[in-house]
This record gives sequence, C-alpha cells and structure tokens, in this order.
Amino acid sequence: MTAPTGTAAAAATATASSYHQLVERVLGGHAGPDPRGLRVTVAFTTRQAVRHDGRGGGYRNEVLSLRLGGAVGSCAAEPGELPDGAVEECVGADVGSLLAHALPPVRVAALDAYLMHVRPHVPENGARPCPLPAGTSLEKSRARARAVVELLGTAPGGTVLVVGVVNSLLEALRARGLAYVPCDLKGGTTEWGEPVRTDALAELERCDAVLASGMTLGNGTFEPLREQALRHGVPLVMFAQTGSAVLPRLIGAGVSAVCAEPYPFFWLDGGPGTVHRYGAAL
Repeated sequence: MTAPTGTAAAAATATASSYHQLVERVLGGHAGPDPRGLRVTVAFTTRQAVRHDGRGGGYRNEVLSLRLGGAVGSCAAEPGELPDGAVEECVGADVGSLLAHALPPVRVAALDAYLMHVRPHVPENGARPCPLPAGTSLEKSRARARAVVELLGTAPGGTVLVVGVVNSLLEALRARGLAYVPCDLKGGTTEWGEPVRTDALAELERCDAVLASGMTLGNGTFEPLREQALRHGVPLVMFAQTGSAVLPRLIGAGVSAVCAEPYPFFWLDGGPGTVHRYGAAL
C-alpha cells in the first residue's frame, strides 16, 4: 500500500488534529459557512434488526440522521438511547446549536451533516467511489466488508484489533490470512464463539492495525483510540456509517484510511450502492 498522491493527497491531509479541534474549526467558520446560519430541515431515525441467512446471531441498532440542504449526516446509537423528543428538537435548529447539544449522537450527526454539505464524497475531496453490487443483506454485507479490509496494509499473519464487531468483517479478515482481536462495549462472542473483549485500549499494543467503527464517535471512545493508535504508530482504519464525512478530515491525525458509507446504508435495500474510500492507494 502506498500513500495517496496529487489531489487525493492534498484532500487526505488532516483538517484538524482531533475531533474536538475539528468541531472548533467548524464553529469558528474555518471549514465553510457559519454553521449558526444553516438549519436542519429534516430529522429522522432508522431502526433495524438484522439476522442474515446462515448466521446464528443478529443485532439491532438505531441511527439518527439530519438533513442539511442536499446532505444527510448520521450517527448510530444503542437502541433506546435516543429520547423520543430528540428528532423534534433537531428540526429547524441551526447546526451551530446542535454541535453543542446535550446528546452525543445529535452532535455527531450535526457535524456529519455540515461536513457532508461542505465536503461531499467526491474525488476532488479525496474520495474514491467503490460500487457495492445488488444482493441479499448478507451478500451486500460481505461486499462492504471486502471494501473495508482492502484498506488495511497488514500482511498475512498479522493481527488486527476490530472495534465494533461485524461478523462479515471478521470473515473477510480470515480470508486474507489475518488474525484479529474482536472488541465491543457489549462484549459477548463472535459468530465463531470467540470471546469479544470490552477494553480496546488494553488490546491495541499487541495488534498490527486497528479496524474501528464510526460508532466510536457517538459513544465517546474514538478520541482515546485515535490518540493511542497515533502514539504507538499503529494504523487506524475506520469503517463509517456514523460520521462518514467527519473521519476523512482526520486522516493524517491518527486515522490512516476510511471507508465512508453515507445514508442510505447497504442494509436498507437490495439494490446497488456505493462506499467511498479515503487515504490508501489500492
């Protein structure tokens, strides 16, 4: 794997040194128009329960999405975490006020919507589109997983810390000859009965790379993970439905590459889709 060049290299340079500095730059008007002058027109939640054919277990989650002009920003939350009034509070509110909202998913979704509005997923901003074929939920999950793990530069035999367990990603890592340490705040076991760790930071030093979900933005675990990966020189690759427009702005500040998947997500229908990859030449 080589570094990006030309326009992609310039676009992959970190916009900020941390998530918090990125928020400050947006609020300060350094990333585009004043967010206090931009209002959310539509807010909605998407709830899902998934059990793919042939898989023994399933999962549930809930996603808050905010529309700003033609852009949609999203942040996943644990089921039941978002109060009923959260959607109504966001509609008509200016982005600046939502960046200071009491609920972390609202803050992240607002930042994602703003950055999708000013830095959409186009080649001029460093994005490389990767098509996902039509298919069943499992076929599309596996296709996305392949698109994600191709961003890893880890040689066969290496070990990857996976933060936010997705069984299709673990399957794709196995296919590439990579070992992994599954980690998720919920704990439990993988499809193959492997124990899921709950403390990612305790596992990072023994791994050659980290593959982490954008959900870490919403639950407050992203910054400690980014800081430790940067400190130890461990590549950090993000797969992002949550914060798909946020995380590319942190490539070069601890984030190595991003597979960005804005709304609508692959699990919403059986048709073809697109993810956008940043930060690693394939």
